[in-house]
Amino acid sequence: MKRLHPTRFVQAILILATAWLASPLAAEQPATRLQLTYQVETATDSGCFHRLQREENWPSDKTAIIVCDMWDAHHCYRAVQRGTELAPLINQLLEKTRPTGVTIIHAPSSCMEAYVDHPARHRAVAVPAAASHPDDIAAWCHQIPSEEQGVYPIDQSDGGEDDTPEEHAAWEQELVKRGRNPRQPWKRQTDLIRIDDKDFISDSGVEIWNILAARGIENVILTGVHTNMCVLGRPFGLRRMASAGKNVVLMRDLTDTMYNPAAKPYVGHFTGTDLIIDHIERFVCPTITSDQILGGQPFRFENDNRPRLAMLIGEREYQTHRTLPKFAIEHLGRDYQVDIIHASQTDPNTFPGIERVAKADALLLSVRRRTPPATELDVVRQFVAAGKPVLGIRTASHSFCLRNKPAPKGLSDWPQLDAEVFGGNYSNHYGNDKTATVEWIAEASKHPILAGIDTDRFASGGSLYVVSPLADGATPLATGKIDGKPAEPVAWTFSRTDGGKSFYTSLGHIEDFKQPAFQRLLKQAIDWSVAATQTP
Repeated sequence: MKRLHPTRFVQAILILATAWLASPLAAEQPATRLQLTYQVETATDSGCFHRLQREENWPSDKTAIIVCDMWDAHHCYRAVQRGTELAPLINQLLEKTRPTGVTIIHAPSSCMEAYVDHPARHRAVAVPAAASHPDDIAAWCHQIPSEEQGVYPIDQSDGGEDDTPEEHAAWEQELVKRGRNPRQPWKRQTDLIRIDDKDFISDSGVEIWNILAARGIENVILTGVHTNMCVLGRPFGLRRMASAGKNVVLMRDLTDTMYNPAAKPYVGHFTGTDLIIDHIERFVCPTITSDQILGGQPFRFENDNRPRLAMLIGEREYQTHRTLPKFAIEHLGRDYQVDIIHASQTDPNTFPGIERVAKADALLLSVRRRTPPATELDVVRQFVAAGKPVLGIRTASHSFCLRNKPAPKGLSDWPQLDAEVFGGNYSNHYGNDKTATVEWIAEASKHPILAGIDTDRFASGGSLYVVSPLADGATPLATGKIDGKPAEPVAWTFSRTDGGKSFYTSLGHIEDFKQPAFQRLLKQAIDWSVAATQTP
């Protein structure tokens, strides 16, 4: 055999290397850096969760986007309106990712007849069968084992239609005029989402698994509708993909639910979606938002005008980690988007996710003697300095300071918070054995926070705080009285020097949350604080 001259051997190697580097296999594959949001329990069986994020690098050629059931019609009129809002953003997402090599799969279920001649349908059918398939990949999935750890958050047994009777009747007549079955009017995917010939069209779990296997897809993004039904349960949905070991995420801003606010837990439609997203992040898979790919801000429906309320919870004595989330569902679920941030139980001075406070319109504090790292406390300081409304209950007057000693090294405190933010002057409290009687101040009866509150006295569940005298700019709304001692303010508003509005109440004991008057006081204080900020 003739041996190659060393110089020519080197030249041949260089030629081969150059050719390989120029090939698609050698080219650096586009990738997207994503922030995946997921939730973990603060402690075993606590029922409270930290909402956390982790970053992952998803190569485009290993990633697929499945568009679930973005039909051209639906039996729910309002679902059609929301779907029409979503579709252009989903289309932008596909147009942005398709050139990078992301696999696009359109999955309008029960509509394959409309695409028998479409090249994207032919491509899906032509994919060779995978060497193996996950169990039940052809079947709907109603639950996976991890979901047994929680309670499904909404009642969708009525089908989730949130139309008014008038809207529904008119829409049903319109569908009949169009020659559609009012219960199953979909025929194809909405034309607002373009299907490229190089995409795939399938509603089959088996076919879609074949596509993923043939293309070496490891990462799957689900978008479309409806999260609590098709997006979760279809054979190609979140549950099946998660069970099969795919890195699957929900694009949580480009989705919707079938939820009727007339059903439990009787929250607004968009809060119903939030509750389902919480369930998914806790028990099924992480979520992402479209702005991570498209830029700008996450999508929000035009009619979703709920103010954002952050609740920062870090105290053990009064169990507000239980009472406040319950209060949020029962009293705020129709009008507010509530974000609950708990202190860590392993490191009580830290608040995982506290950076989300910056995005809130109002902040409610239920914290007791915690000294966070400076970077975390600065989030609260900056929120206050921005003139945004702050509300405090019970131990919020001494949220970020220890008793008669400074913060430990490396941590920070804010002993002036009570005076600066709430206009208070907390110094101590009377004994727990001395029950205080709460009375409403007659001169403040016309204040909107007190509107409609039962003026009868009631016994506070906790000890009476000593807070007098209040600062200038404070307006007392209620007092507490124990035998032989001067009355003390237990609820007041405060106009801060930064221009912001605050509300504080030393009520907030677990027994206080059983009082309708206290519940109404707190709800109307939140309403007042947000309205005061929105008023020019």
